Amino acid sequence: MANSRSTKSTKEPLPPPSTLAVYLYIPNIIGYIRILLNCVGFAICFEDKTLFSILYLVSFVCDALDGWFARKFNQVSTFGAVLDMVTDRVSTACLLLILSQVYRPGLIFIALLALDISSHWLQMYSTFLMGKSSHKDVKDSSNSWLFRAYYRSRMFMGYCCASCEVLYIMLFLLAGKQIESLPLVLENAVKQSWVKAGILGLAGFGCGIKQLVNLIQMKTAADVCVLYDIKKKH
Repeated sequence: MANSRSTKSTKEPLPPPSTLAVYLYIPNIIGYIRILLNCVGFAICFEDKTLFSILYLVSFVCDALDGWFARKFNQVSTFGAVLDMVTDRVSTACLLLILSQVYRPGLIFIALLALDISSHWLQMYSTFLMGKSSHKDVKDSSNSWLFRAYYRSRMFMGYCCASCEVLYIMLFLLAGKQIESLPLVLENAVKQSWVKAGILGLAGFGCGIKQLVNLIQMKTAADVCVLYDIKKKH
């Protein structure tokens, strides 16, 4: 009798979600909206800089929302994580490409683009090699304190990421219709307003930390790939 009761009280496992259901997860829908915002924004970026900046920054804010919704409604998915990273990297890459065309030396922005893409791609690939579910999982990492602090503190990571986007947007808004000298534009902006100087200073500092983390991340991820091959051969 007891066995029959225990059998009846046992809950049957829920069926796995369909492919369509995963595509329609709330955080993934937010990802699609971000792509749409970026497409519209970049299409009109030279015609209306203000509207482009608003659309770009709204897309950036949505980047934080999709993670919150994923955890809130238990809708974390590998597709969503990849969609989120690809959207981040492509939108930043497009903005850096535009900056490379309106400023000299443009090689600075091309270098930042290459570092951003290569660093995150290597980190994502090394994550799968180690069998982790997220590229932000660095709890067993023996890397520098800065690298661990970046991924363990959402506030610190948010400051660094927001600093990069704010700095890039400000540079785009400060650029004229002709090709500009980057050092000259920064010098004039600092002289014109202490508000601009403060924002550029805070954003530049956070962006600098982000690039340093990218360098550490790229080296660390490359080491994981090399060690994986060594262990595989032996």
